[in-house]
Amino acid sequence: MGQFNVVVLGAGGVGKSALTVRFIRDEFIENYDPTIEEEYRRAITVDGETSSLEVLDTSGAEQFTSMHEVYIKAGKGFILVFSLTQETSLKEVDYLRKQIFRIKGNDSRVPIVIAGTKLDLVNEREVPTNTIQTLASRWQLPFYETSAKRNWHIDDIFNDLVRQMRKQYRQQDGPKKRGPCVIM
Repeated sequence: MGQFNVVVLGAGGVGKSALTVRFIRDEFIENYDPTIEEEYRRAITVDGETSSLEVLDTSGAEQFTSMHEVYIKAGKGFILVFSLTQETSLKEVDYLRKQIFRIKGNDSRVPIVIAGTKLDLVNEREVPTNTIQTLASRWQLPFYETSAKRNWHIDDIFNDLVRQMRKQYRQQDGPKKRGPCVIM
């Protein structure tokens, strides 16, 4: 069973914790309580293969952004979260995406999924679908529009990320080479 560290990043108040808790415990958090750092574990079966995820829900508060570099170094896969009701939150996603590639290396295929939250708040939507399609094409990353409240597309995000991590880290690991046999 593969074990992967997943880091959930994004601006404050965009729904990182709601998304994470919906995936981990299948519950919706109604009240916003700013997170400093929460760590969760869950086994997930994707394409008939089980993996263990260690999910780190990070703070979006500005005073804790210095920790992002530590999280990025330790992470194997990333969910970058923005709110469909807050267009400015996309700028933070772009900044985080660039920071991940700076730390992990531009030439590597870092497993990343972009999640737009609060899809159920149709009347408050600020981010047009064509903006998301343009960025998905330019960044060559999968985007999902989600609702933690309605449980829309939450599993899709994690399934996609698991597939990316399996592909990326199996290629890097490759077959294990054995050393020479020495008999004394």
